[in-house]
Amino acid sequence: MTASDRSADLIPGLQGRAETVVTRALTAATLGSGTVDVYGSPAMIALMEAAAVAAIEKHLGPGETTLGIHLDVNHKAATPIGLTVSATATLVAVDGRKLTFEIEAHDSKERIGEARHTRVIVDRARFEAKANAKAAST
Repeated sequence: MTASDRSADLIPGLQGRAETVVTRALTAATLGSGTVDVYGSPAMIALMEAAAVAAIEKHLGPGETTLGIHLDVNHKAATPIGLTVSATATLVAVDGRKLTFEIEAHDSKERIGEARHTRVIVDRARFEAKANAKAAST
């Protein structure tokens, strides 16, 4: 898939969704981002990124993947263990290989977070080779 083919598929408005149930493993206390047994920001961020990936992964070319390169996140409300959390990502801009998303996270009671997230499209094999070469040089 060429960049021009990709730009025809990757258009603003694409949406993806991810969902999880808050368990003790996803709490701030367990993840080390706080001391309270509520949904931790690192878990919410991972869910938000999963929603962004879900929005566009079937539109990528063979051998392509995306990497998160920037995230501006606001965790607005606490979610206790047992509640379901969902994140919805909307692709809002495409600039060559750079993809920008707006993301909202909700539990069953309210909106708990929002983010603006940037991902970049890369050739997976080339990226992994570069990472492996870095590991081999240490």
